[in-house]
Amino acid sequence: MDQDRALFQFLLRMGDSTLILGHRVSEWCGHGPMLEEDIAMANIALDLIGQTQLWLGLAGEVENKGRSADDLAFLRDAFDFQNLLLVERPNQDFARTLMRQFLFDAWHKGMLTGLTDSADERVAAIAQKSLKEVSYHLERSRDLVVRLGDGTKESHQRMQDALDILWPYTGEMFAGDAVEQALTGLVPDLATLRHDWDHTIGAACALGNLAIPKDDFAHLGGKSGRHSEHLGFLLAEMQFLQRAYPGATW
Repeated sequence: MDQDRALFQFLLRMGDSTLILGHRVSEWCGHGPMLEEDIAMANIALDLIGQTQLWLGLAGEVENKGRSADDLAFLRDAFDFQNLLLVERPNQDFARTLMRQFLFDAWHKGMLTGLTDSADERVAAIAQKSLKEVSYHLERSRDLVVRLGDGTKESHQRMQDALDILWPYTGEMFAGDAVEQALTGLVPDLATLRHDWDHTIGAACALGNLAIPKDDFAHLGGKSGRHSEHLGFLLAEMQFLQRAYPGATW
């Protein structure tokens, strides 16, 4: 795979993951368990959508076919999206939403930290800008995972159930393929990311009295290009206006 094609695919993976998670998190707007959390979730969603604009905007430049960030976000079908499967998972309850966020945040911060040293200055600049926001995201989600895991009997059980359900989706974050191989020097080493992620997750779970699942499914993940049925429903909602009224402006 040539480097430009690989870079385009990598940028889609970054932008699609923040886009889909941003929309998932935004579903809590007006429905948070308390006002502070409602506002925090809305702000996190805005951060993620803002990062999407940067990643997909650069992807359009690299592709050089005249597609904008909006085109890539709203005019592709589900099978063209390159996001992590983890971020597609439905919110369900606050515990599952929070655990999904924590598992992603720990990976996201590590990835962005590595990307700040990318040989591609454009990638490094986006990573540097996004890292400030994601550092807060991780601090917040980690703190809440620990507090709720070590909280009441119900909050502990809900957090443990969320971890058990979401754990199998984490392996994909560290499964390398031809894209990463073609971008040596531009993207961080996934083995290093895995080591740091394991430490972050393990330390928080220990403080929160949460047991990391023993099943090794997380190490079997791969970038298969498959998506759950949930992504189709989410995109149908997210892309409705553009699909119904192509090119609409206001």
